[in-house]
Amino acid sequence: MGSGEHKHVANETDTDGELDGAAQVYGKKVGDRLRAIRRQKGMSLQDAEEASGQEFKASVLGAYERGERAISVPRLQRLARFYNVPVDQLLPRDDAPGFRSDSDDGVVDLTRAAPEPPRKITLDLTRLDELHGTAAEMLTRYLAMIQVQRQDFNGRMLTIRRDDLRAIACILDTTVDGAAKRLDELRLCLVR
Repeated sequence: MGSGEHKHVANETDTDGELDGAAQVYGKKVGDRLRAIRRQKGMSLQDAEEASGQEFKASVLGAYERGERAISVPRLQRLARFYNVPVDQLLPRDDAPGFRSDSDDGVVDLTRAAPEPPRKITLDLTRLDELHGTAAEMLTRYLAMIQVQRQDFNGRMLTIRRDDLRAIACILDTTVDGAAKRLDELRLCLVR
């Protein structure tokens, strides 16, 4: 290790005293995210050390994951590149006022499967002609694309899958749960 790298690592271990309670809690949340990502990658701490060419020592990664050691922004960026994930996925959401609720934290948990929709959603395609506007046009094009992919050309109804509902939520500028409700409001859902 060159002297410049040694200085950089030494600076990361310097402390200015005890962290306040909020910083400790946030450090623990960051550590939980780092651990979750590493585990999703199927790596032990030692595997990560070896695969990174010793850039991320197992003992240091463990300290980050336990929230015992703060990680610098440049180091966080390198770790994100190493894990091949966006940097923001290594961070928990901010708990400051004005941010979203805990149930909608904007952080994708890569260790859990997405929850299934509460019910099967089947759309009445004959009602699409009654809708107008940009969102209606995008929705019509998206549903037509699904029909082509599935080779389902009955033209009267289409069952929506979970991934489809996510895309529809984006088109309708709402959450996944909100998308199902919005489709109901647009009278596109068939009663099952």
